[in-house]
Amino acid sequence: MCTAITYYKKSHYFGRNLDLEYSYKETVTITPRNYPFKFRQVKEISNHYALIGMAYVESDYPLYYDAINECGLGMAGLNFPGNAYYNDLLANKNNLAPFEFIPYILSQCKDIEEAKELLKNINIANINYSDTLPVSPLHFIIADKNSSITVESVKDGLKVYDNPVGVLTNNPTFDIHMFNLNNYMNLSVEPPVNNFSKDLNLDVYSRGMGALGLPGDLSSLSRFVKATFTKMNSISGDSENESISQFFHILNSVIQQRGCVHMGEDKYEITIYSSCCNMDKGLYYYTTYENSQITCVDMYKEDLNSDKLISYDLIKETQIKYQN
Repeated sequence: MCTAITYYKKSHYFGRNLDLEYSYKETVTITPRNYPFKFRQVKEISNHYALIGMAYVESDYPLYYDAINECGLGMAGLNFPGNAYYNDLLANKNNLAPFEFIPYILSQCKDIEEAKELLKNINIANINYSDTLPVSPLHFIIADKNSSITVESVKDGLKVYDNPVGVLTNNPTFDIHMFNLNNYMNLSVEPPVNNFSKDLNLDVYSRGMGALGLPGDLSSLSRFVKATFTKMNSISGDSENESISQFFHILNSVIQQRGCVHMGEDKYEITIYSSCCNMDKGLYYYTTYENSQITCVDMYKEDLNSDKLISYDLIKETQIKYQN
């Protein structure tokens, strides 16, 4: 499964954990302004905002998992099985395949308000990329430098929720995630007070007891609570290094370790990669399961007026700096 977050300091950050039991050989991929985005049912977009993100490139087409554009708008798709529902083609709508949704929004919109306008006329349709790559059940977080929204295509239609916490995981639907936070309003970063009984002399015997009851399991409902609590109470300096370090610490609070989520046979779900995008500077930072060293790709060091995709293979091997 997956977790996505935003984090705003002096700069603005957006990123995610990708939790799966397999990899599609994804790469950090830059789509320059003149790469022609071809869509199955809507008009090609041949000139657009440049994008950088994580993608599986198939037949020279970037299937983005998450990305930001040069204006600072970010977007990620997260697994949403059982709830995601894609209609057949609808008349008088812009019919998009799920894999087209991220490039369609990010290629044209500079902020949340522009994205909301486009969403009014979008139908996410039941269109496979190919026979070997069927549709994935997804919902999406879209964020700019000020706010974020969650977009869910369900049987009742395309739902757009304001996302005040800037966090998204997987099932259930976003409205239930937000309601569930009510169950944890007693959590605090401060030491607890004894509300149990005035007749008992109860002791604060450990640091961190104000957060007793904070979920620690790997379910999507629990990860939403833990990531939200960690993010909303997170403190770091304003420098780039301090900010990205803190961002990865937040994501690390909900990472998945090999062996803890068994998928059958010899398969285990792990956090394949974690990403952190500087939305102001076009920087894409990432770590992988075996390589916890932060690696960065800078979109502005490439020719953004090109019409060719630019991809960087992930550095997956463990990197150790020996000090003596």
